Amino acid sequence: MNLKDKINDELKKAMLAKDQTRLDTLRSIRSEILMMDKSGLGREMNEEEELQLLNKQAKMRRDSIEQFKAGGREELAANEAAQLKVIEEFLPKQLSREEAEKVISAIVDGFETPVMADFGKIMGAVMKELKGKVDGKLVQELVKSKLGG
Repeated sequence: MNLKDKINDELKKAMLAKDQTRLDTLRSIRSEILMMDKSGLGREMNEEEELQLLNKQAKMRRDSIEQFKAGGREELAANEAAQLKVIEEFLPKQLSREEAEKVISAIVDGFETPVMADFGKIMGAVMKELKGKVDGKLVQELVKSKLGG
């Protein structure tokens, strides 16, 4: 079952359950899917595109949570956190910090004397391996710490 069908099924369930937060979140994902459909793609989204769409939605929620917390708007941050949980249900299982560190260490160790100048190359290799499994900010932080930056 593709993402579009999953979202539509969950949307129906949320309507019946009268779960407004879930309903709003699913509608926003569905809206993004419809925009992709109308973009002239001419085909169904593949798994990678679905993952990108969900990661974009999750990143938007994380950024909003940070902004609302910085602005002292805890109730809005809590709403965004609830929406983020719904989105994460459709994402692959996220790796823990320790699991991500192991993968990053293995990739960095594959480079001869890695230095900060290799950051772009290493990030490219790491993101290829961990795409969708770990937040990009965490990956960036771990790679920088591994390179001593």
